[in-house]
Amino acid sequence: MGNATQSVITLERFGKGKTFQQYLDSGIRNRELFENNYNGLTISAEQKAALQELAARPDGPHHMVVIGEDWCPDVYRGAGVAQKIAEAAGIEMRFFERDQNKDMIAGYLKGGEFESIPVFVIYDKDHNEITHFIERPRLANEQIHVTRDVIGDMSPAAIAARIGHEPSEDEVAAERAKGRDRYMAWQRDSDVWAGWRVATVDEVIADIRAKLG
Repeated sequence: MGNATQSVITLERFGKGKTFQQYLDSGIRNRELFENNYNGLTISAEQKAALQELAARPDGPHHMVVIGEDWCPDVYRGAGVAQKIAEAAGIEMRFFERDQNKDMIAGYLKGGEFESIPVFVIYDKDHNEITHFIERPRLANEQIHVTRDVIGDMSPAAIAARIGHEPSEDEVAAERAKGRDRYMAWQRDSDVWAGWRVATVDEVIADIRAKLG
């Protein structure tokens, strides 16, 4: 997280973004996954109290932008988290599609290079940026190797070793489909995945506190 300068996201432009519900209703892919991740997160009493305390400050959070796309696992997990944060804090959240707003994402490149999503940008009442969050919490970065274990090695050589012969295109596609199915089931049932949602809330709270002092 950190602060951006000379943002192209004006207050007028903020008002043109979609609410979370409008985004869900806009014909997106993976709507069920967005909803599952939203419903799967309960903001704790401690988190809610912290968010409300921060929002009550004159320089505290007042509204938030989320930039993402509907195909990205970090987005369909993170967008619902952002909405829960907004609800708990009593602030407004608006969603913008990254690929339709390239000038927005250009101000929030991960490592100065990658258009990683989602991006949360949190503003005060005067539309001054307080902080922003990119892609996933630190805990998820530390644990991301778990997803590779769940999906499995999907290289043709690894598939050949598993099935005992050189795979056809159909066999490669079938193995990769099985990997995707395992990944989706893991997201639904995993305490690790659920923990990333919670960690996102904690990280946003901690960073707002650090920026406001």
